[in-house]
Amino acid sequence: MKNVAVILAGGSGKRMGGSVPKQFLILGKKPIIQLSIEAFENHSEIDEICIIIHADFIPELEGIVKENGFRKVRHILTGGKERSDSSIAAIRAYQKEPNVNLIFHDAVRPFVSKDIISNVISHLEKGKSVAVAIPTVDTIFQIDENDRIVSVPQRNLLRRAQTPQAFSYKVIKKAYDIALKDPNFVATDDCGVVLKYLPTEAIFTVEGEETNIKITFEGDLVLGEEILKGK
Repeated sequence: MKNVAVILAGGSGKRMGGSVPKQFLILGKKPIIQLSIEAFENHSEIDEICIIIHADFIPELEGIVKENGFRKVRHILTGGKERSDSSIAAIRAYQKEPNVNLIFHDAVRPFVSKDIISNVISHLEKGKSVAVAIPTVDTIFQIDENDRIVSVPQRNLLRRAQTPQAFSYKVIKKAYDIALKDPNFVATDDCGVVLKYLPTEAIFTVEGEETNIKITFEGDLVLGEEILKGK
């Protein structure tokens, strides 16, 4: 099975408040998306890379790929308005070669480690669907529409989701095929799609890392610089 890293970079970065999507902001003298590509480009078990990007930023991304000689980047595709459109674009790109694993990763998680990627691939080789997650150190409240606490789930059973999230092509394609027939379909991540539309498909977790952060707000850039110094 070929291992394909699908780097999801279609976001507009509005929460940063700027005109440049956050995946193109600079960390340690490099665009964030370049750091994410490097993590998969340099991993021996990743066969190729597919990047989903807003159409307006394809030239900028192509420049980064060419300048750095990223040989594994095979596809640069456009997504759509919704997060799920990016996954669907990748699924359709591989419909003629379904003997692949698709490893979906947020472009704005630039510090995904070699160990995390290796653990994900190890589970894929065993025929498992995989999510990366870390334990929560905080108690989590479930509230209702009036902000009243209705439940306090057991903390030891809760995890904070990270990426990658990875599936065989057969599994993720089947889940989305069913989802797209649902007029009320809404998705924020691929695990949610598989969990809802293929409820008998077990999704296993592998341990993430505190440094595998998602760059979302300005303060995350400061933290990102500290992580780079630590490396």
